[in-house]
Amino acid sequence: MNYNCGKIAIIGGGSWATAIAKIVVSHAHHIGWYMRRDDRIEDFKRLGHNPAYLTSVHFNTDEIFFSSDINTITGAYDTLVFVTPSPYFKSHLRKLKTRLRDKFIITAIKGIVPDENLVCSEYFHQVFDVPYENLAVIGGPSHAEEVAMDRLSYLTIGCADIQKAESFAEFIASDVIKTKTSSDVIGIEYSSVLKNVYAIASGICSGLKYGDNFQAVLIANAVQEMSRFLTAVHPIERSAYDSVYLGDLLVTSYSNFSRNRTFGTMIGKGYSVKSAQIEMEMIAEGYFGTKCMKEINRHMHVNMPILDAVYNILYEHISPQIEIKLLTDSFR
Repeated sequence: MNYNCGKIAIIGGGSWATAIAKIVVSHAHHIGWYMRRDDRIEDFKRLGHNPAYLTSVHFNTDEIFFSSDINTITGAYDTLVFVTPSPYFKSHLRKLKTRLRDKFIITAIKGIVPDENLVCSEYFHQVFDVPYENLAVIGGPSHAEEVAMDRLSYLTIGCADIQKAESFAEFIASDVIKTKTSSDVIGIEYSSVLKNVYAIASGICSGLKYGDNFQAVLIANAVQEMSRFLTAVHPIERSAYDSVYLGDLLVTSYSNFSRNRTFGTMIGKGYSVKSAQIEMEMIAEGYFGTKCMKEINRHMHVNMPILDAVYNILYEHISPQIEIKLLTDSFR
């Protein structure tokens, strides 16, 4: 018997939240949607689209119950899809009074919980006592912009309860959204953080005028580095070459839609971190993920030279030219 996802709500108002809302509402014809700002909600209702992100995607707002009160949404809906930027994740959850234990929590956040250095599913489990069978993750190579344009995309739904994963995967599947399932929630979450770090590295090398030949070597080494870390942190049988790991790494490292690659390119061209962040006007989650992963790896002791190089450039202010040259000498 299939699991019933019940009423579904989106938590977050950015581009990936908007793309997921587009997918879900096309099947459910009703969603709840938490957005932090009342003015954004009013503009959304008036315009029929998100006023700040993916503005070309139009919604029937009669199918959406908006609220800027996170407890109103979390209390009224059964499946909660969290898609907030990781740096602001805790500030949203501090307002929560709703019991989450009996909700089906799906995280589409590609980042680490700041200060805690936990992936989101672990944070929900430890802080809100949500059992692992009620925790899921959406992963895979999936730029919000391409989902918005109905370009063919492949998503992986991870959950310890594979029946729940299959039910949600089946629910969101369509001609343009292909889905598969996995039980590797932790591995998917960590890989989605690491691919942002490696995309920054790819961007830095692009900014430094390294060519396609080197980019291929960089990403070949990145997938090996990712695989080493995933094996250390969550040693199960997996292939790092599956689309949810390698595919997501490739699209984030190579695509012009990738804000992490864009951020890295600016750093490689000589921008400071602060000036790159200001000019982008969007969050490059890999910047925060780099620091979190470096701190986590101080305990794991995995050989991660690309992570170390990106950290040294972003946080130790080592010259990108010097750091990447040292990195190139370590590759074979």
